[in-house]
Amino acid sequence: MGNKFNSFGLIGLGMVAGMAATLQFSAVAQKSVGNPLPLEELRQLSDVFGLIKSDYVEDVDDKKLVTEAISGMVASLDPHSVYLDKKAFREMRETMLGKFVGIGIEVGMEDGYVKVVSPIEDTPAFRAGIKAGDLITRLDNTPIRGLSLDDAIKKMRGEPQSKIVLTLSRKGEDKPLVVPIMREEIRVQSVKAKMVEPGYAWVRVSQFQEPTVEDMARKLAALYAQNPGIKGLVLDLRNDPGGVVPGAIGVSAAFLPKDVVVVSTNGQLPDSKQSFHARPEYYSGRQNSDPLAKLPAALKTVPMVVLVNSGSASASEIVAGALQDYKRAVVMGTQTFGKGSVQTLRQLTADTAVKLTTARYYTPHGRSIQARGIVPDMLVDETADGDGLNSLRLREADLVKHLGNKDEQELPSPVRHDELEEEQRIAALARTQKPVEFGGKDDFQLAQALNHFKGLPVKLSKTEVVRELETAVKEPKKK
Repeated sequence: MGNKFNSFGLIGLGMVAGMAATLQFSAVAQKSVGNPLPLEELRQLSDVFGLIKSDYVEDVDDKKLVTEAISGMVASLDPHSVYLDKKAFREMRETMLGKFVGIGIEVGMEDGYVKVVSPIEDTPAFRAGIKAGDLITRLDNTPIRGLSLDDAIKKMRGEPQSKIVLTLSRKGEDKPLVVPIMREEIRVQSVKAKMVEPGYAWVRVSQFQEPTVEDMARKLAALYAQNPGIKGLVLDLRNDPGGVVPGAIGVSAAFLPKDVVVVSTNGQLPDSKQSFHARPEYYSGRQNSDPLAKLPAALKTVPMVVLVNSGSASASEIVAGALQDYKRAVVMGTQTFGKGSVQTLRQLTADTAVKLTTARYYTPHGRSIQARGIVPDMLVDETADGDGLNSLRLREADLVKHLGNKDEQELPSPVRHDELEEEQRIAALARTQKPVEFGGKDDFQLAQALNHFKGLPVKLSKTEVVRELETAVKEPKKK
């Protein structure tokens, strides 16, 4: 697809969308290597190193060459394995804690430019008037074309109260927009909760961080204290790129029976073959107490809808898959991103690490999400007029060198709009619409979730209607 996003990230996350990291800060030597080292290939590496040092047009620092060699070796494996230098490692740890220094925008890469997917509320970018769909063409005096998304992200990062000037191209504007922005420490509130109507609660998790389970428990307890007769709860995971696995286990455990399996993993190492249960030791982290202990018992039985879309990835898919497998909730929305691999942090030095893919993860019923995602029980488009740009977004299966799905033949194909004419129609329509405010009065998918609770008709996507018709033809009703 010609104009499809070819990368995705969040300024400050600095990682590919959908990171699911198990925080194992351990020695590099996890198991003995069965085969001897490839000496001939290592000699070639040494020869190339020597050639660069002796023949390259200018002197190159030894450390830079070695670092770039390590980085390239790890990055060649799959889209989510990466070498973390001192700065990247520090930023990753900050992100896990829910804070970073930046300007506060969710971004993708399109046609060589950084495209704003969404400004984060109450951040410098949001206050400066940056809008979804803006193309960033320059950062200070540096053209974006030719930079990778990671390089562009690094340039947008910096010290608190330092200034950066963005040059933007915006649909409908004849001239480029020049926007100076002051960087700030961004603290992402990963959980929002409110009553959207009397009797109906909405809880949004925008990213799974270390404080997420505790924050969600506190907000849910407050909602129930003020509204003890909640008749339906919407768990909103749309555009949630993932995060730490304990957060996903804890969020799932809040709604599932105690001790059930939430997710399992399988890889080469013995410690990658694990099952994770709805028990405090799997989600409480550094706390000695159970953050879910004081939640009302009604949470285990309240009717639920989980909202997902193509931006729901990794830890989001763990939660949606678990609640779907146990039939604890109706999953509604559009097919998810499809990141079903686990990344483990292996610390190399005090300041550097490798984030390495070590396992695939599976839903409680053994479904692999890798490169396929979660197919909703009820397919509902983002708006009444269609799924908009959401249907054009990149998924895991589009990433170069992505891991395959061993159950690929048994799973439904992702819903796609592959025709150029359809792409252009969707893009043109999306430009005339303002971005969806999740949880707002014009949130179409949320409205359909409320209709489901009330027993009212739910407006399904055309894809869902076709799927139901095909099912009806294959399985005619008995008279």
